[in-house]
Amino acid sequence: MRSGGFVSVSRPALTSIVLILSLYCFHVLALKSQLLTRHGGVTDLNAQDSVINYETWYFDQKIDHFGFLEDGTFKQRYLVNNEHWDQKGGPILFYTGNEGDITWFCNNTGFMWDVAEELGAMLVFAEHRYYGESLPFGQDSYSDAKHLNYLTSEQALADFSVLIRELKRTVLGAQKSPVIAIGGSYGGMLSAWLRMKYPNVVVGALAASAPIWQFPDMVPCGDFYKIVTQDFARSGLNCDVNIRRSWKAIDNITATDDGLQWLSGEFSLCSPLKKTDLDGFKAWLQETWVNLAMVDYPYEANFLQPLPRWPIQVVCKHLGFDPSVVSDYQLLGGISEAARVYYNYTGNCPCLNTSSTATGNLGFIGWYYQACTEMVMPLCTDGIQDMFEPQDWNFQAFSDECHSLFGVRPRADWADTVYGGLDIASHSNIIFRFAFHKQQVSVPSVQSLFCSAVEWKSGVERSGIHRSCMSSLTTSLRTKGLDQTYEQKTLKRRLKYIFLVEKTLRIHILNHFCSLGSYPGTSLL
Repeated sequence: MRSGGFVSVSRPALTSIVLILSLYCFHVLALKSQLLTRHGGVTDLNAQDSVINYETWYFDQKIDHFGFLEDGTFKQRYLVNNEHWDQKGGPILFYTGNEGDITWFCNNTGFMWDVAEELGAMLVFAEHRYYGESLPFGQDSYSDAKHLNYLTSEQALADFSVLIRELKRTVLGAQKSPVIAIGGSYGGMLSAWLRMKYPNVVVGALAASAPIWQFPDMVPCGDFYKIVTQDFARSGLNCDVNIRRSWKAIDNITATDDGLQWLSGEFSLCSPLKKTDLDGFKAWLQETWVNLAMVDYPYEANFLQPLPRWPIQVVCKHLGFDPSVVSDYQLLGGISEAARVYYNYTGNCPCLNTSSTATGNLGFIGWYYQACTEMVMPLCTDGIQDMFEPQDWNFQAFSDECHSLFGVRPRADWADTVYGGLDIASHSNIIFRFAFHKQQVSVPSVQSLFCSAVEWKSGVERSGIHRSCMSSLTTSLRTKGLDQTYEQKTLKRRLKYIFLVEKTLRIHILNHFCSLGSYPGTSLL
C-alpha cells in the first residue's frame, strides 16, 4: 500500500485500503481531545511529565464466550490504580480498551486520572483481546483467519463483562461499587455497547467521540473528510484549495524520472520515490492532513509528534499561494514545508519516512481484520466538498481486498443488527460526549437518545438533562412497583457517580480550552 508497508495491494483495491487506514487513524486519534489532556499523550512541552502509577494484572479469559467446543483461555492484561478508591462504595471507572496496547491508552487518558481523587474512584484499564499482550493464541494469534476468528467486538464486550464481575467478586469492597464504562473512539463505542448489552454489569457509560452510527446507510460516507477540510479552510486563505490542487501537481511532476527525483529531494524522503510508490505517497500525505486536524491544539503539544500551537495555522502559512498563478513546483515546495511542520517541527528529523505517520503502539493489522469483518465503516471523498482526491466507497472492491488479505468477507449490516443501529432510544445512562461547534457525524443526538446523550455548545451543557433523567427513572420505578426507598436510594447513589463524571468532565473541558470538539475548532465525532 505504501512504501515499507506490511502488505502490497493492487491498484483497483487501493482505495479500499487507503480508506481502512484513514478510518483506523480516525478511530485512534479521535480519542485524544475528548479524554486526553495532560497525562502522557497531550503534553505541554514546557511542563514536567506527569507520573502515572498502576499495577499490571492478568485474568484468564475464555477464547470463545459464545460456543462450547473451544474451551481454551488466554491471559487478558488489565491495569489498576486504586490509590484514591473509596472502598465504601466508590465507583470503578472501567476503560474499555481500544485497538492497541493498553498502556498507551492508560498513559494518554488524562481525564480518568484527573477525576479519580474527586470521585474516590478505582481506575481499571482493560486491554482488548488480540492487542498488546492479550493474545489468545500467542505468536500465532495473527497467523491466519482461523486464529483471528475470535477478534470481534462481541467477544471483547464479553471479556470486559466477565472481568468486571470477577473484580466485584474478588476485590474487597468492590461489591458495592458502581461500574462506569469509559472509552473514546472505538473504545467509546465499546463503552456504549457495554451498557447496552450488559446493563447489569455497568450502571452507565461515558462514550467520547464514539461513532456508533458510522456504518452503512446511517451517515453520508463523505462527512468525515468534509470536516477535516473545514479545519484547513478556516486556518488560512487558500489552504484547502492548494491542498486540493496538490494531487494533480504530484501527477504532473512525477510524469518523468527527473520529477520523481526532484519530489523525493524536495520532501527529504528517506527512500527515493518510484512510480509504484506514488499512490502510497499520496496516502501518506492524506493521513498527514487528517492527523493534523486531530492534534490542532492551541498550545505546543506532543501527542503524535512535537507540534507548535495551532499547527494547522502554521501549516497554512506555507500554502497561501494564489492558486491562479502558482506553479506546480512552487505548490509542492509549500506542501513539503507544510508536511515538515508535522514531521520535523523540532528540526531533528534527517529525513521523512513515508511508511509511518502514527505511534507504533497501535494495532494496525488487528484493526484491518476488524474492518474487514464487522466494523465496516464507509468513507469516501469527492474532491469538491473536501480537499482530497475523489475516492468512491466501493463495497465490492473492499470485500474482495479483505478476502485477498484475510480470506474473509465483511458483513456490512452486522453492526446495525447486533447493536441496534439508529434505534437505540430505549437505552439509558450513556453520556455521549461531543461538541456542536459545527456539524456532527455518526453520533447520537439528545433528541434521538432520551436521557442518555449530553451535548455541549461552547462548553455549556444542554439544560434539563439531569432533572429529566432522574424524573423519568423515578417514574419508571414507581410504575414497576419497586420498593421506593431502597431502589431510589440505590439508583440515586449510582446516578450520582454518572452525573459527577459528567460534571467533572464539563469542568475539565472548560479548563482545557483545546477540548471544544474532537478536532479542536471543529466537531468531528
